Amino acid sequence: MEMTDAQTQAWLDQEDAMVRDCVREHGCFLQYVCAEPETRSASFCYSTGFFGLGHPELIVFGLAPQSAGGMLNWCFAEVKAGKIMMPGEILKFGDGCGRARVEEFPNPGEMLLSANRFYQRPPEFSVPAYQLTWDVNGAFPEDPGYPYGPHQQPRPGTL
Repeated sequence: MEMTDAQTQAWLDQEDAMVRDCVREHGCFLQYVCAEPETRSASFCYSTGFFGLGHPELIVFGLAPQSAGGMLNWCFAEVKAGKIMMPGEILKFGDGCGRARVEEFPNPGEMLLSANRFYQRPPEFSVPAYQLTWDVNGAFPEDPGYPYGPHQQPRPGTL
């Protein structure tokens, strides 16, 4: 069933209120986007709230909701405590939970829809974002031995 313009606007109003309330209460909102099984795209999760702290938003591809949320929540706590993440930096998640590399994300206006709605920015003037590229068994996608397949994650700007 297709939604009418009024129904679509009502749904967007509810989504905007949910994002606003979450950012007010927790400082950050995470949007998980599940890929369609028949497409070759990866699911992804991105933040809304980092930009309000003067930091680019974050996006991560190819992880399950709980893993993506844990990674982004860990990063938000670090940024909230004053950390400034920089492209090329390797983040180490304690207790052997792996690593992620911070990378420039060149097309945030195409992907960070909730964040741009929250900050009232059109796609061409999008909030900035970094992509977190996670390792698999100590290897990043460009390293020898990286196990392509179910762990594949797109490189920044290749979507």
